[in-house]
Amino acid sequence: MTPPGAPEGVRDDGVRDDGLRDRAADVSRGMPDGRAAAPAPDERRLHPVTPLRRAWAPVAVIAGWAVHDPDQAQRHLTRLTMTTLLVALAVLIPAAALYGFLSWWFTHFSVTGTELRIRTGLVFRRTAHIRLERLQAVDVTQPLLARVAGVAKLKLDVVGADKKDELAYLGQDEARALRAELLARAAGFAPETAHEVGEAPVRRLLHVPAGVLAVSLLLTGATWGTLAAALVVPTLLWFATHSLWTVLATAVPLIGAAGAGSVGRFVGEYDWTVGESPDGLRIDHGLLDRAHETVPPGRVQTVRVVEPLLWRRRGWVRVELDVAGSANSVLLPVAPREVAESVIARVLPGVTVPGTVRPPRRAGWCLPLWWRGQGLAVTDSVFVAGHGLLRRSVALVPHAKVQSVRLEQGPWMRRRGLAHVRVDTGANKTVTARLRDASEAAELLYAQADRSDTGRREARPDRWMA
Repeated sequence: MTPPGAPEGVRDDGVRDDGLRDRAADVSRGMPDGRAAAPAPDERRLHPVTPLRRAWAPVAVIAGWAVHDPDQAQRHLTRLTMTTLLVALAVLIPAAALYGFLSWWFTHFSVTGTELRIRTGLVFRRTAHIRLERLQAVDVTQPLLARVAGVAKLKLDVVGADKKDELAYLGQDEARALRAELLARAAGFAPETAHEVGEAPVRRLLHVPAGVLAVSLLLTGATWGTLAAALVVPTLLWFATHSLWTVLATAVPLIGAAGAGSVGRFVGEYDWTVGESPDGLRIDHGLLDRAHETVPPGRVQTVRVVEPLLWRRRGWVRVELDVAGSANSVLLPVAPREVAESVIARVLPGVTVPGTVRPPRRAGWCLPLWWRGQGLAVTDSVFVAGHGLLRRSVALVPHAKVQSVRLEQGPWMRRRGLAHVRVDTGANKTVTARLRDASEAAELLYAQADRSDTGRREARPDRWMA
């Protein structure tokens, strides 16, 4: 998307689709007077296994059409003779292979002193210019088949981008080396020495055993609730309709949801390891698909500590994150509270999780019983809001990350002298201190605005390896 009035080829996410400005910069860097151009960067191709992945695109189009209109697809299929079907396959398979090869052949990438360039396209060429100073995360992921083939995918989080750019696929060693080089250049290392920096050392902070993860999922109320619905609802429908198809149409999605909520989480969060490195916290996880992610330093907008009811006797909590422009949302799937707080202190230096203060008792007129689960605390570093009785959640927002503060009152809340204070963060999320005394909320509104302004002025710059 191009902002109104912006030069052609400039998107609002910091990724340029033309290289005019950067080529001019390259020219000016060639000699002190700018008369000689710097040598063009060496362009590289993706791993040779990549065409196998891209060859599926034509097949996927046909499969999508068949799923969209199965009746018509079945009619066309029944009309085909065996000879016609073999001829179609003989044409389709080479065409898919040719498409995969050509898309791989015309895809190149290169790293300059200021940006990563990715050139793609068969008919319509596209060159993405990703400025290195706008990189906020570089993650290495390996789906199951990629692990078998010994390749990996590089995902790039760019400030302001709606979706991640990616390089798929690279060899495992090449992906890690390129990731280290990009982070080194984003940190300010000179281009001629960035490739020598290598991957930053990692110190392990936490590893979640598989047994602990499995028990934590069994003690999650959502898992049992979905499983109970998968057993009860189809049974009631059977007695009401005696229709096997109705029961199956209801039971299969419910069982799938129960599996995704428990088995899916176990597979995704298996072997969860958190380590500390100069470029942020490293997170490795996955049973089938492996992911190697980074929590970008200075980009964390909110840290949320979640405590389900059945975890309290064991002293376990879950730690979630809101990171601006990043898909990273979980820091710790399960951990003892003391360990979790020590890891939070690495994400938000000097911050501890304080206790919160309940709203006044008259809040029970607006939210019976559940008003006891609301809470508020403000420290020198963070704005803290808690909610929930059965599933407690405490959100910590650094003052420097607060984008706006709002006070809200409905007619019933005005009658009871209560108000909500909502804090908006840079991750397009809102943290709410509910049912506060109206005078307290008004003071908090202006005080929080001042704290946020001061926090932004005093915040350290967000730089990799700084």
